[in-house]
Amino acid sequence: MAFRDEVRYNQAMQVRTALRFLLAFALVVFPVVLLAADADSAIREALEEQVAAWNRGDISAFVSTYAADCTFVGKQILQGREQLVARYKKVYPSPNAMGKLTFNGLNVRPLGKRTAVVTGEWHLDRTWAGGGPVGGVFSLVWRLESGHWVIILDHTS
Repeated sequence: MAFRDEVRYNQAMQVRTALRFLLAFALVVFPVVLLAADADSAIREALEEQVAAWNRGDISAFVSTYAADCTFVGKQILQGREQLVARYKKVYPSPNAMGKLTFNGLNVRPLGKRTAVVTGEWHLDRTWAGGGPVGGVFSLVWRLESGHWVIILDHTS
């Protein structure tokens, strides 16, 4: 009888240990999953705001999603939001040249609590007078700053 009680006790202890492990695991993993979901939705919302700003011809609002010290890599490397605004205003001087922006195939990959990478495709639907349709791909590195996700690195081609 004592042997059976000892076996039952050991089994109960194993179950308790397994439950404690599962609880500890859930406490670690669940917040990470929530943070990833929050990052995904916040970044997608910021990208939607970018598209809306672009499509109403507001380059300053479009670029407000970038960190002040951002880096842009395209045909040239630019440092800082001010250089980026100047580039966009030079390359897209009119609503016709700006066209209508869409993003497709977005993939948001959180790299931690404060950093994420986004890849996707961009397309400008423009008239031939505005330069014709154009598009390409991009990768963006985002950082959480003061509760807002901002782009710190943009590689667009």
